[in-house]
Amino acid sequence: MTLKIIVDNFIDIQLLVTGSSSLELATGIKEPLTGRKFEYNLFSFSISELANNKNLLAEEQALEKRLIYGSYPDAINYPGEEKELLLNLTNNYLFKDILSLTSIRKPLQLEKLVQALALQMGNEVSYQELGQIIDADKQTVEKYIDLLEQCFIIFKLTAFSKNLPNEIKKSRKIYFYDNGIRNAIIQNFSPLGLRQDTGALFENYIISEYIKRNNNKRKFAKYYFWRSFQQQEIDLIEEVDGGINAMEIKWNENKKVKFPTTFTDAYFINTTAVINKKNYSSFLM
Repeated sequence: MTLKIIVDNFIDIQLLVTGSSSLELATGIKEPLTGRKFEYNLFSFSISELANNKNLLAEEQALEKRLIYGSYPDAINYPGEEKELLLNLTNNYLFKDILSLTSIRKPLQLEKLVQALALQMGNEVSYQELGQIIDADKQTVEKYIDLLEQCFIIFKLTAFSKNLPNEIKKSRKIYFYDNGIRNAIIQNFSPLGLRQDTGALFENYIISEYIKRNNNKRKFAKYYFWRSFQQQEIDLIEEVDGGINAMEIKWNENKKVKFPTTFTDAYFINTTAVINKKNYSSFLM
């Protein structure tokens, strides 16, 4: 899965990873790091890396495959075997390795939670409602979600709110770092023409790839979504040095989008953008 490598000016760490999980690496390094340190997140392949390996047009033509099978190396390097490889990765790493490296006493709860998060991908989630699904309290759900974040399976977007009284302030959305892992969890690799979640898959892909892009370029930003009680919504808010970039993500390139003046009048906005399947690569390269 995604790895986090920490290097300081006294320690040079070189990792040869053969099946080790990010959680194992994170929990296995106990020595304190002193002095300056740098953290590098090694994600699955980005669109720019894949485009540089072949060409951008070929990668754009592979968009449906990326939405269904994701961008993990095995899913890229072994075409035709993606489904089996992703199911094996999910079953062996996500459930077996995480459970063996932690003190989780009810593995079925974790499995049910991951499935619930996969089915609600990109939607606002309630820890209390998730707890009812897996028969656990809110604190246990929060612990499991924190664990899944540490393992780079999922990431949260919290609601952006600073000024407006009608803004949703404490809500959160859950996304997956890789579409292939998400689809393996729910065991659905159907083509886009047979799916009801194409928009959610595209949104998840764009947000995860955008975060991956910025990380690879060493661009440090905070990410949010925005919604008001009147159901006005913006999919992705990027905050960099106090400046705000607002992005709407639409699979249908003909979908008309208007950014709510409630938001744009209240905040200093650097840029607004609508990302769709026709122009998405220009935002991710």
